[in-house]
Amino acid sequence: MTKIDNLIEDILVDAEGGGELWAFRQALEDDCCLPREAFVIGELVTVLAIDYDGNERRGLTARLRRKDGSEHVIAACDLAFPRGTTAALHIAAYRRWLGIEPYPPGSAPRKDDLDLAGDLTLVVLAVKGNSLSCRIPGKDFVTLRSTRFCDAVPGELLTVTPRTKWRRKGRLCLSGEIKARRLDVAALDLAPLAIEDEDLWDPEEHDWGEPPEAWAEPIIRQGPRPAYRMERVVPGPDDPILDAVERKEAGDYGEARRRLMDLLEADLRCLDAHAHLGLFAFAHTPAMAIRHFEAGVQIGELSLGEGFQGLLPWGHVENRPFLRCLHGYGLCLRRLGRLDEAEEVFARLLWLNPADNQGVRFELCEEKARRTSHA
Repeated sequence: MTKIDNLIEDILVDAEGGGELWAFRQALEDDCCLPREAFVIGELVTVLAIDYDGNERRGLTARLRRKDGSEHVIAACDLAFPRGTTAALHIAAYRRWLGIEPYPPGSAPRKDDLDLAGDLTLVVLAVKGNSLSCRIPGKDFVTLRSTRFCDAVPGELLTVTPRTKWRRKGRLCLSGEIKARRLDVAALDLAPLAIEDEDLWDPEEHDWGEPPEAWAEPIIRQGPRPAYRMERVVPGPDDPILDAVERKEAGDYGEARRRLMDLLEADLRCLDAHAHLGLFAFAHTPAMAIRHFEAGVQIGELSLGEGFQGLLPWGHVENRPFLRCLHGYGLCLRRLGRLDEAEEVFARLLWLNPADNQGVRFELCEEKARRTSHA
């Protein structure tokens, strides 16, 4: 029996008459770490959920989001996940059970689909030991093995001079030299995180103390502003973020980091993972930590746009990953001596979350006091 046949047998072992589709749906939900990226007729999309409404003729459906933010529902059998992944194998098993070819048209590996004559631009999805999980913008997923150590961060763009290519378990692999890296979130083709209007926040209803501190005065003068809830993306079941943190606290730093990288490989918009990778690095290498935090901040900013004047209250737990990234970014700026920039970040955090659950006002007041004493 093939690997696909064995998987079908495992999925359907307890399924009884009419329950096969429910069994496939449950297996996909449990094992495929959604949301995550896939292709539909060559277009990169984010698969949000796999479902089954009981209609046997329709079968399993997939809810997905395009990079313009629009959401659609399609037949799950039309999804093309990166070959070699658990998700790709599960969809192949489902298609085989339906009686069609295991892999959608156009998803089979192509031997000569990449020109090695010039430099390539790759999006870093995750750092996996001595290799990088990457994506060619708008195209295939690829594993990169560099000729030298690279301290890449998920979300960054690499300029690579390729040397050789091969396929391993259906996935394109490259060796080559990394010539440059940069952060350009607009070039990643990510769908912005959804942002939901919640209510109107009125500074008159907040206890500012008597008299209000200087940092609060412009916030009070601005008057009522809308509050929002930002979409929180955490691929996979249960709480993989909590699991990673617990492993780190138990001393298993390598496994904790690997789990966070897995989340970003599934969806670069997992701001929780960016924030915690930054926190892991902050104590020893703030120059590395700031890159994790900045990637999370810029991905979150795709949703807010220029001139955002609303609130992202800490009380909405979905906002906390972005606020943590922004706070960590400010702390790194201060640690690295970029004090004016740090002060701007702390002031913005107070503007976004005047309740200041992170204690940013103390950072801001401390910095201003330090400057006054050295004036």
